[in-house]
Amino acid sequence: MSKNIQIDTKTLVRFWVILLALFLAIFFIGCALTGLLLVSAALFLAIAIWPLVKKLNKTLGKKKDHLGISVGAVVGGVVIVLAFALMVIGPVVVTETSKFVSTAPDQIQKTISGWDGINSFGRIFGMDNTKEQIVSALKQMSSDFLASFPQTLFASIGTVANVLTGLIIVVVLTVLFLTQGPMLLESFWQKVGSRDSKNLSEYRRISGKLATVISRYVTGQVFVAIIDGVVAGLAVFVLSLIFGFSSGLAFPMGMIAMIFYLIPMFGPIITAIVVSTLLFFSAPFAGLSFLIFYIIFEQVENNVVSPRVQGNSMDLPPLIILIAVVIGMYMFGLIGAIISIPIAGCTKVLVSEFPNIKAIRSSVTENQ
Repeated sequence: MSKNIQIDTKTLVRFWVILLALFLAIFFIGCALTGLLLVSAALFLAIAIWPLVKKLNKTLGKKKDHLGISVGAVVGGVVIVLAFALMVIGPVVVTETSKFVSTAPDQIQKTISGWDGINSFGRIFGMDNTKEQIVSALKQMSSDFLASFPQTLFASIGTVANVLTGLIIVVVLTVLFLTQGPMLLESFWQKVGSRDSKNLSEYRRISGKLATVISRYVTGQVFVAIIDGVVAGLAVFVLSLIFGFSSGLAFPMGMIAMIFYLIPMFGPIITAIVVSTLLFFSAPFAGLSFLIFYIIFEQVENNVVSPRVQGNSMDLPPLIILIAVVIGMYMFGLIGAIISIPIAGCTKVLVSEFPNIKAIRSSVTENQ
């Protein structure tokens, strides 16, 4: 038995208009995704460093507002630190990699020169003179890499230029958010208060709680990153005295550890791989020793240092943190991985404050 369902024209048109609007919204978001990410990164950075800007502004003088000077000093300091870190790390990575590639064939030849069993092993698979073939292949790979390295570096200039352009946009937006954001926010609160002054304090309290979650997380993360960088640098310095490689690698390796620690969850893993590999290029046992030390140190840091410094401000289970980081990283790359945990913390605040938000909306509806 069939039934006929009648839909009026107005409902049908409304359905297709909503569906078309949804597709257009998705299309425009996809086209403007890079711009939205840059704006989000600037807003996140502005909220994170706003307490420091506010404190510096109060320190400079109570009678006169020095917001512009405070913003310039804080943002300029962040930019200088990052630029200095890149200037220190970049040449070291290039130099150590090139040095390893150029010397690796000779080192491997010395290592396997006394091992005649490698030729016997190769004959099992029908390969004669396996030792010579391995060394010859490594030398060819080394020469090809060194020959193509300048071309690869030149080809990557376009990518570097795009990254620098994005960083400049983020810096400019951050400055504007810090200088004009408070005025715009206050204007917004005044408009909200003119219509619903009764619940204005609740709106302010919830938004302030969200901002506090972000700033506390960033402050704690940066402080622990500095500790991580100092310990890693000292470890590399001690290993240089033991294994005889250049102690000048200690500072760049410490900077690498500090920067990568800012990436939640996966940052220490990247640090362990990168630093151990670069040290392996100079002294294989030094790279292995650093890897073992850093794994042990991370256990102490994750269970003792980080909870005390950050005060468990997020109060999120590790499973939720891992899920947030993975989703953020695969959706928005490195920026998504960095901001995923604060976003999860803000979501937790909104969930806990949902009864209050619902009560506010109900009172507004009743007043209308």
